Amino acid sequence: MLGGVFGDTDGIAPGYKASLSWSKFEFYSEGEYLFDTNESADSFFYAWSEFAWAPVYWFRFGLVGQRTKVHASDRDIERGLLIGFSYKLVDFTTYVFNPFESSPTVVVALGLSF
Repeated sequence: MLGGVFGDTDGIAPGYKASLSWSKFEFYSEGEYLFDTNESADSFFYAWSEFAWAPVYWFRFGLVGQRTKVHASDRDIERGLLIGFSYKLVDFTTYVFNPFESSPTVVVALGLSF
């Protein structure tokens, strides 16, 4: 993958996307490196990875992690849990990062397949 970044940050962002499945297990990862064309010190690597188990086709749960540049935070790696449900063409997944800290981050994703 290759992307362009414009706005407060300008740059180019080459990336990857990969998945590996075996039986009821799946590993998924995507990432990119942002090369900031204005300030090289602001360049950074972003990654999102999931490892999940689906005991039945419509339900999965597992671990999630991301490495990112978090606004106003010293943290750059977050770990957490995921739980997802599928029904026909709809996939709904909830991610809870840093679940055992005082203010966890929750991400909700809704996907449609067509």
